Amino acid sequence: MTRVKDVLEFLFTMAPEVMKEPWDHVGLGCGHLNQEVHRILVALDPFADVLEEAIARGADLIVTHHPLLFHATNAITDGDAHGSVVLRAAETGRAIISMHTNLDSAPCGVNDCLAAALGLQNVTVLSKAGEDAQGRAYGLGRIGELESTPLPAFAAQVSRALGCKGLRYASGGVPVHQVAVGGGACGEFLRLAKQSGCDTFVTSDLRYNDFWDSADLGMNILDAGHFATENPVCDYLLARLRARFPEIPAEKSACHDDVIEYFVHPGDNNA
Repeated sequence: MTRVKDVLEFLFTMAPEVMKEPWDHVGLGCGHLNQEVHRILVALDPFADVLEEAIARGADLIVTHHPLLFHATNAITDGDAHGSVVLRAAETGRAIISMHTNLDSAPCGVNDCLAAALGLQNVTVLSKAGEDAQGRAYGLGRIGELESTPLPAFAAQVSRALGCKGLRYASGGVPVHQVAVGGGACGEFLRLAKQSGCDTFVTSDLRYNDFWDSADLGMNILDAGHFATENPVCDYLLARLRARFPEIPAEKSACHDDVIEYFVHPGDNNA
């Protein structure tokens, strides 16, 4: 029989705990290590909608990228959303495992999935932190190449590939060829991407001034959204779990989606 600890140990072979950022908390966030696992649900976030879907589907283990408890807390109550999920999960016997910044950095993790989704070739690590047991570099961000493409065409390609509800971008006045990507909030790597020879950077959660800097840097900047730039890793997680535990049904959440919506005034649509 497979237990939560077996799944956790396997996930740590994919994205070892040592690869996480020093401030991060990864692994089992709620539940019993020795609990039997009969069905797994994979999602980007362990929020209430995902938990209720897991209950409805009979999934006793939820595997996510983002952790349930991100900041230190001195109380778990039903007075806030996160506490409510912890209590509901515990009361219904659900365990929650999260692979966060370790999965960002790991080979084949969040950033490699993002690079693959955008069709990048000759992919390397943007901010190398070390090498794994197989000698593969790991760290945050990736760099890859594309055939020279005009920025508007590349922006449309990114939007289609990631299923973006909206995409913000600014032109650096150059075509797209050498591309850096950072799944989630990776704006701090903007200048490193430029120093590494990139003409384009795809990430999320960028600031107003980051877009203004694009002209000075001579670099194209695209903010494709936090959810959209990280969500491709869910399919990877699902495939690996199904391959390792073929006897356990594993599914991707059908209800979880980007919480951010975009409004376009009908009069502004000139398409």
